[in-house]
Amino acid sequence: MRLRLCTWNVNSVRLRAEQVARFVAEHAPDVLCLQEIKCQDAEFPRKAFEEMGLPHLRIAAQKGWHGVAIASRLPIEDAPRLDVCREGHARCVSAKVAGVEVQNFYIPAGGDVPDRAQNPKFDHKLDFFEKLTADMAARDPKAPLAVVGDLNVAPGEFDVWSHRQMSRVVSHTPVEVEAFARLKASLGFTDLVREAVPEPQKLFSWWSYRAQDFRASNRGLRLDHILISPGLREAAFRLGAAAARVHDDVREWERPSDHAPVSADFVI
Repeated sequence: MRLRLCTWNVNSVRLRAEQVARFVAEHAPDVLCLQEIKCQDAEFPRKAFEEMGLPHLRIAAQKGWHGVAIASRLPIEDAPRLDVCREGHARCVSAKVAGVEVQNFYIPAGGDVPDRAQNPKFDHKLDFFEKLTADMAARDPKAPLAVVGDLNVAPGEFDVWSHRQMSRVVSHTPVEVEAFARLKASLGFTDLVREAVPEPQKLFSWWSYRAQDFRASNRGLRLDHILISPGLREAAFRLGAAAARVHDDVREWERPSDHAPVSADFVI
């Protein structure tokens, strides 16, 4: 069975329900993980997702900000809900689908100053990574697990438009890159999109709204990720290579999110 897993920071699920429906119609995800849904539970457009063929939902909602959700074609079972956000924001939601545990995160952006002492938002971001890394380090690597979402770190030199300039900017500073590396190492995660599109090819999933033509300026960052445990690696490579990609064309659509969806296929 093919299982297509997608992650997308949709930047308001109510505002972009039509774009989500179009993406689902064109790419047929089996599991769609959303970040920044920006609504309360009762405001989530459940009927629209039923009509898309994604009736099974797990929602962690919050008024006005943050919020994450998992929508699935297949029935959902409960999975551990991780207590890794010290501020109590709706930034984590989990589910088990077809035997695969999916942990969906919207990790804090971290503000503008990359200093834990001076900037509580940056300290929160690193604390989030530390708590998540500790949880993953205690797990069984043989269990099939995907950690996905807007992790708000561009971890590699070719995941940013300018490594030299961005190394001083929150999202690509050395301390954040190291935090991401520790998370990857904690359970031996595979960065599936980078397996499919190896360095040194530049690869981005986010472009600022400030650019009139995001492709012309192409000052992007790869902030959206699908990390898989060793227990899911065989399913990801069963056909010989990783089938994962950034759907950057979605960024061209009318009234887009500033993030593009990212997808990966598994043969379960």
